[in-house]
Amino acid sequence: MNNQEDEKRIRKAFKAKTWNEIKTHDSWSVFKIMSEFVDGFEKLARIGPCVAIFGSARTQMTHEYYRLAEEIAYLLTKKGFGIITGGGPGIMEAGNKGAHFAGGKSVGINIDLPFEQQPNPFIDPDKYIEFDYFFVRKVMFMRYSQGYIVLPGGFGTMDELFEAITLVQTQKLVKFPIVLVKKAYWAGLVEWIKKRMLDDKMISPDDLDIFTVVDTAEEAVRIIEEFYNKYALKPNF
Repeated sequence: MNNQEDEKRIRKAFKAKTWNEIKTHDSWSVFKIMSEFVDGFEKLARIGPCVAIFGSARTQMTHEYYRLAEEIAYLLTKKGFGIITGGGPGIMEAGNKGAHFAGGKSVGINIDLPFEQQPNPFIDPDKYIEFDYFFVRKVMFMRYSQGYIVLPGGFGTMDELFEAITLVQTQKLVKFPIVLVKKAYWAGLVEWIKKRMLDDKMISPDDLDIFTVVDTAEEAVRIIEEFYNKYALKPNF
């Protein structure tokens, strides 16, 4: 987005509106938000236990992260789990692709964005949902996933990762496994969490146990599998 477009959006946001305009806009927003929640709950409640795979939409098919996500999804699907992704390209496509070719459930909850993202072709047609609101989409991820695999990504991936960590930390979410894959990518962030957040007492030492960092597909799948050998499946909320 260029500076002129930014300026137009800012001016539009600050443009004076009448009370009737505000009320009308907000009322329709409420109905739209409600409809997205209802649609999401109806479709996802029928699917059963899924593992969410997060990661960058920009990852190319030839990249090792893409192949790694595809392998993780394939192995998890063979263990009986469905795979739920953001429905777009990159790591999301790899996750849906692995589930598709393993013959399992491949769920995509896409977001309507100006420049990205188109739904990938490996989502089951009856398990595709599109959202306008990021926060509604995140609720669906957190509510209907029984584990979270986080591959390298950008701001969106960080948003999803820390949403899951925060909900577990505050006991709003069952302590399902949160697995970060590729130690070299996550090393700087984990070190900062330990040296800054922990040392400054912004978090407690036990909070570091909320997530695990691994390097291989087999390690990631084993963490999910071991967790479910120990605990029975149950809803997140």
